[in-house]
Amino acid sequence: MATLTPPKTQPMPSGWLPSDNPTVVFEDNRIGRMKKDIFEASDEKLDQILAEYGMNPGHVPPVEWSKPGTYLQMMTGQQMQDELRKNDIVLIPVGCTEYHGKHLPSATDTLFVSQIVEGIRRYFLKKDIPVALALPPINYGAHPYHHYGMPGTVPVREDIVREMLIDTMLGLWNTGFRKQIIINNHGQLWALETVIQQFQKRYQLPGIYRVMDWHRAVREMFLTQDRGGDYGTNFVHAEEAETSLALYLFPEMVDMSLAVNTQGKGYLPDGHFDTSVDPYRRPSRWSEGEGHFAIEISATPEGVVGNAADASAEKAKRPLAAILRYLSILIEDIRGVFPPGVVPPVEEVTLRSAEDMAPYLLEPLSAGWKPVYGLPRIGQSNIF
Repeated sequence: MATLTPPKTQPMPSGWLPSDNPTVVFEDNRIGRMKKDIFEASDEKLDQILAEYGMNPGHVPPVEWSKPGTYLQMMTGQQMQDELRKNDIVLIPVGCTEYHGKHLPSATDTLFVSQIVEGIRRYFLKKDIPVALALPPINYGAHPYHHYGMPGTVPVREDIVREMLIDTMLGLWNTGFRKQIIINNHGQLWALETVIQQFQKRYQLPGIYRVMDWHRAVREMFLTQDRGGDYGTNFVHAEEAETSLALYLFPEMVDMSLAVNTQGKGYLPDGHFDTSVDPYRRPSRWSEGEGHFAIEISATPEGVVGNAADASAEKAKRPLAAILRYLSILIEDIRGVFPPGVVPPVEEVTLRSAEDMAPYLLEPLSAGWKPVYGLPRIGQSNIF
C-alpha cells in the first residue's frame, strides 16, 4: 500500500521513506521516491514538471481529439505504422457523460483523462518515442446505482461498456498494439476490472494489459490539509478536487459563479466506507455497497458532493504532476522489459503454444501475418 501511518512508538520499517508529514510514508522504490518528491515539491518545481508535459500554468492546450496526428484515428496509415515500430504501447482514456453541477461540463471526466494522456504523448515525443493514444471509446460510461436519475448523466449498462472495451482491445491488439493501458476517470472501475479478465479468458493473447483509476494511483496528492495535503475536503465528486483540475485544464469551460458547496447524506457513522480515492483505507471502497446513503438526486441534486466553491487551479498541480510522472515511469518500465515488438512469453502467460501464436504476432500486413480474428479460441465458441 502506498501510504500508512507508522506506529509512533516503533522505528520506521525498512523499505519505506518518511516524508515531511509524519502520517505519510512512501515505498523506497522508484515510484515511492517519485511520489515523495512531488508530495514535498515547491510550487515552482511543480510548474517545471508540468511544463515538461506541455502543461504550463495558464497555457494548457485544449483537448486534442481532432488534432491531426495526436490520436490513432487522426493518423495516416503510414504514420501509425511508423510509430508502432518505435513503440507498441497504447493509452486508452475512458470517461463518461455525467452531471458535474452547473459550473462544469458533463464531459469533465473524459476531458481530464484525455488531457493527461496527451501530456504524456508530448513528453515522449521529445525523446522520439511516440506513445499511441486511442480516442476515448467510452464517452457514455457505466454508472453506480446512486447516480441514476440525474439529468445530464447518461448511464450505459455495464455489460455494454465491457463488451465495447473488449472489442476495442482486440482491434488494437490486431493492429499491433499489444501493450494497452486503460486509464479511467470515472466511478466505473468495478466494471472495467472485468474487461481485462474477460479479454484474457476469451482470447488468451500475450501482452501487457492494465486498467487504473488515475486519481487512485496518486491518492496521496489529494490529501486534506489536516494530513499535510492541499485540500480542505476529501475528493468525492465535482467538488474542490475536480473543480480545481478543471480550472487548471480547461478554465474556459468552468463558471465559478455557479460553484456551490454541498454535503451528501449518509445513514451510518463514518468509518465503514471510504471516499473516492480511498484516503482512509477503510474496510470498504465506496463502490462496495449501496443503501447506506441517499442517492444523488435526493441528497445532492446540485450534482456536487463537496466544496466546489473552494477550488483553485493551484490545487490541481500536485496530482497532475504525480500522474504524469507515474505514467512516464510505467511506460519506461514496460519498454525496458518488453521493447517494441516483444511480448511476454506466450507459453508462460497463455495456454497457447509459441508456434501457434507466431503468425499472429508478426507485424500486421507483413509476409506470413494472420489477423487475430482467425485465431481459434480455447474452451469457448470460436465466434468473435
